[in-house]
Amino acid sequence: MATYNINKGINKPVEFKGLKAQYLFYFAAGLLGIFLVFTILYIIGLNAYLCILFTLLETSLLFHLVFKYNRIYGEHGLMKNSAAQKRPNYLVNQGRFLKILKYKRKR
Repeated sequence: MATYNINKGINKPVEFKGLKAQYLFYFAAGLLGIFLVFTILYIIGLNAYLCILFTLLETSLLFHLVFKYNRIYGEHGLMKNSAAQKRPNYLVNQGRFLKILKYKRKR
């Protein structure tokens, strides 16, 4: 008889060193972007120490911001916040039904 291991991590978010879900991908994309900027600056001919200093500053800023958003908003909070900002403050209905109601009220 075959034995199978049970996967107990089903429906849990991806997590690495405290970063959850999309923040892990934001951090990886940010690091890739910083690496590309470092390479471009080095190829242009900027001083190597200046490139390294810039890269360290940008990496520490990225690290701080991603972990801050992870702590503040949680797994889905950043998406919920951006969706709430796109939601309109009020709705204006200028449909035909509203005109009929206004007409009937005047009588």
